Amino acid sequence: MMENYLPLAYLNAWEYCPRRFYLEYELGEMQDNEHIILGRHIHSNINEEKVVQEGNKTIYQQQWVWSERLGVSGIIDAVEAENGLLIPVEYKKGKMARHLNDHFQLCAAAICLEERTGYSIAFGEIFYHANRRRQRVEFTPQLREMTESAIHSAKITATGKIPRPIDNSKKCQACSLIGICLPYEVKHLTTLG
Repeated sequence: MMENYLPLAYLNAWEYCPRRFYLEYELGEMQDNEHIILGRHIHSNINEEKVVQEGNKTIYQQQWVWSERLGVSGIIDAVEAENGLLIPVEYKKGKMARHLNDHFQLCAAAICLEERTGYSIAFGEIFYHANRRRQRVEFTPQLREMTESAIHSAKITATGKIPRPIDNSKKCQACSLIGICLPYEVKHLTTLG
């Protein structure tokens, strides 16, 4: 049953902050801020399902994938097919760095794509808009294991109590749900009692 599958984008949210994930996934809380709006704008170029041919490379935009084994599903921004290789590509608004949440989302998408196609996928790429560069992400056994563990943990989080706020003021400052989550207020109240 697809409706019980964890969406790939929520796996990204879980790694970023389990409390944010819970608020969005379990409680349906959504709020826009400049980061969300910019991300939507950047994705507007690729948010249409279509096939583009560039020389020997075929680009499949907005590809729906799922994994029955892992119980996850979602859309890959693009899948590039060239010389017998499939390369999943995600587009992100931020700067290139080691964003584990982005790596988990891309790796989970690749696992889904492998399950759907029978191809083995060694790596994917993330295009970071702020740098205008692609980052290659190798799907090592370690990353695959961490991704599957994160999927399992996210599903457990979804069925439990709301997680406590994380201790990362930089993430909290950039979060669109800061006014709903109230991380500083919750932390202050828990130190009082």
